[in-house]
Amino acid sequence: MNIVEGQDDLTTDLLSKVYDELRKIAAAQMGQWSTQHTIQPTALVHEAWLRLGGASHTDWTSHAHFVAAAAEAMRHILIDRARQRRAVRHGGGQERVDFEGIDPPAETQDLETLLALSGAIDKMALEHPQMADLVKLHCFMGLEITQTALALGISRATATRWWQFARTWLYRELHA
Repeated sequence: MNIVEGQDDLTTDLLSKVYDELRKIAAAQMGQWSTQHTIQPTALVHEAWLRLGGASHTDWTSHAHFVAAAAEAMRHILIDRARQRRAVRHGGGQERVDFEGIDPPAETQDLETLLALSGAIDKMALEHPQMADLVKLHCFMGLEITQTALALGISRATATRWWQFARTWLYRELHA
């Protein structure tokens, strides 16, 4: 086996180890935004994998590094899809009407909240990049604070303090 084959094996092994975890996280996130996204959790994980470079990307330094990159990729996928749905050329701002009159009107509040939160997180990343990473993992990946602390390589107490600060910061930013 040559070095490249070994790297491919390591990358594939990493994906197989975290695939179920990513799938559960994606399912939880899709449940949170279920009325607004048409992508399935499995498709979200697969699209994130492709955005991360698939098997050709072999420089993951750790499980936490891979999960953090996957969280960022999933966040961008969800944000891109929300922006696309909101765009006028894709029917943004228009009410969906079923000929049978059975479907309720499409709600846009969740999309607006998602886009506002993403913008606030991007702004937070400029001032507090580590806290922004914590928010991405907690809000977009659905990780508990203990899991987030483990993924970031910090203590649970630090993660709790950062989450309290981040919540206050985001509240101020979103309600200013």
